[in-house]
Amino acid sequence: MAAPLAALVLLLALGRPALSGAQATEGAAAAPHRRFEYKYSFKGPHLVQADGTVPFWVHTGNAIPSADQIRITTSLKSQKGSVWTKNKSIFEYWEVEVTFRVTGRGRIGADGLAVWFTEEQGLDGPVFGAADKWNGVGIFFDSFDNDGKKNNPGVIVVGNNGKLLYDHQNDGSTQALASCQRDFRNKPYPVRVKITYYQKTLMVLINNGFTPDKEDYEFCAKVEDMVLPSQGYFGISAATGGLADDHDVLSFLTFQLTEPGKETPTPDAEIPQKDKEKYQEEFEHFQQELDKKKEEFQREHPDVQGQPADDAFETVSDRELRQIFEGQNRIHLEIKQLNRQLDMILDEQRKYVSAVTEEIAKRGAGFPDQQGQQVSQQEIETVVKTQEEVIRQVKEIRSSVTDALRSISGAQHPGSAGVYETTQHFNDIKEHLHIVKRDIEHLVQRNTPSTEKQKCPELPPFPSCLSTVHFFIFVAVQTVLFIGYVMYRSQQEAAAKKFF
Repeated sequence: MAAPLAALVLLLALGRPALSGAQATEGAAAAPHRRFEYKYSFKGPHLVQADGTVPFWVHTGNAIPSADQIRITTSLKSQKGSVWTKNKSIFEYWEVEVTFRVTGRGRIGADGLAVWFTEEQGLDGPVFGAADKWNGVGIFFDSFDNDGKKNNPGVIVVGNNGKLLYDHQNDGSTQALASCQRDFRNKPYPVRVKITYYQKTLMVLINNGFTPDKEDYEFCAKVEDMVLPSQGYFGISAATGGLADDHDVLSFLTFQLTEPGKETPTPDAEIPQKDKEKYQEEFEHFQQELDKKKEEFQREHPDVQGQPADDAFETVSDRELRQIFEGQNRIHLEIKQLNRQLDMILDEQRKYVSAVTEEIAKRGAGFPDQQGQQVSQQEIETVVKTQEEVIRQVKEIRSSVTDALRSISGAQHPGSAGVYETTQHFNDIKEHLHIVKRDIEHLVQRNTPSTEKQKCPELPPFPSCLSTVHFFIFVAVQTVLFIGYVMYRSQQEAAAKKFF
């Protein structure tokens, strides 16, 4: 009974990591592709143009754009403002990252800030500075507690089909699809919100602004099976009431999300039909003007002959063909240089072989060196074998270089693999040559007869600084001085005793 139970536990323990790994792999594979959409985004610095407008955006109410941020409302009573995209988005799934600050002197602020995705622009209205009865979704950052339930500041997700009125008295709690309670006022760092709509699921992540880490997000709300308009406008609005806060938006970044394996729509497909027609008319107008200018120039200058200016430029195919021939010429020169270097190596090898042959002949004649040692027959055979191997490799490389020259002369495309292999062989040969050169120098030094026997240098005579006579005289003088000093001291002590 215990054995089957232990086996079952082991199978569960082994199967769980595999299942978790499979789920993780599936989740990683399902990650959508993100593409930044600059026409639906803004970010400082240099946020506004010279005329005070924001590219691709329109601002209304009390919104004040500046170089690095947009102040939606100032900390004054009964203020409201908003900013909206000029172009309607045509991508189905999206993700926005909003960075903002809500600051005020009081402990309680009002009214709040909202991020929108609606079918039409809500430029002005009673819902956090935007229009009511919107068709889309609004993510509200409500800082004032209207219903007295002490659940503010908070984040509320409210959807609308264009027919509902927002419930101000209850802070939208009766219409909220999801919510979370987060304090976003007077934070040391900007508050960041990431709103993702992908595969009919809306998710809100928030960074409370306690740390400078931009990716320190935490989960706030999630709404599944949410159907939003396929095309719409992005916007952000704010409003104040009896209490007031500064609502500043630092950045609004929009990303298009595409399912894995699905092709991203081309930029031409994302241009509205009206804009396409407008651009096409402008192109045709400019083309007609260019043709007229050409005709007028030909009528005014009938003597000018020759090919058009376009024929003077190099085409793409001509440039590619020229680059191919230039590459072949460079390879041909490199191989010629390698061939010359190989010839020099062969000459040097022949010299080494002749030197080794002479050493072998001397060894056969039996010429001993001065120390009675002779070159070992095994060492000489090793050197000879090494030389033969090097010569064989040099011949093989030379034949391969000849074949490469023959093939390159008739080739139409440049190649680099043969040159790389030849360079490798050449480096190997240089290493072998250095080894052989050291061996031969060692043999030559051992076989060179020495004419004179080396002797150790004689030690110089030890210098005599003091003779014996001088030493005894010095000792006698020292003794006399010492005895005189003792006698003088005894006389002084005897004279001193007479006074006592």
